[in-house]
Amino acid sequence: MTIIYWISIFISTFVAMEAMAWFTHKYVMHGFLWSLHEDHHHKKHKSWWERNDLFFVFYALVSISCFLLWRYDIAWYGLPIGLGILAYGITYFLVHDIFIHQRFKLFRNANNWYARGVRRAHKVHHKHLGKNKGECFGMLFVPFKYFKQ
Repeated sequence: MTIIYWISIFISTFVAMEAMAWFTHKYVMHGFLWSLHEDHHHKKHKSWWERNDLFFVFYALVSISCFLLWRYDIAWYGLPIGLGILAYGITYFLVHDIFIHQRFKLFRNANNWYARGVRRAHKVHHKHLGKNKGECFGMLFVPFKYFKQ
């Protein structure tokens, strides 16, 4: 029965991270921490690293903290939560940074209906270069209207 709890917590955490990513993007990145996120919309730098990458570091620290809670027998559910956050972070990195923004030249030829929809939705967001009016949505739950042929 314990494995059912662990799997349920892992999946719930992964799904909750999609909501957390939407909230963070809309109200934190395009809000009071726009100064960190702005270089993601305005490529005024030549570096591979962006200040925006600090958000990845933050969530990595949260995930590591959960692993430590589990490791030191403070909270048994720290491991599935930490793994759920880690799995979401890896998925986000693959979809957003590698697939969409091509920070590494992988998945360039992906051209199925889902790939086109995700790219189209992301372009809508990036057409607004300012702090306001950028449509925000998750990475996995993109509005259906972007999946047109």
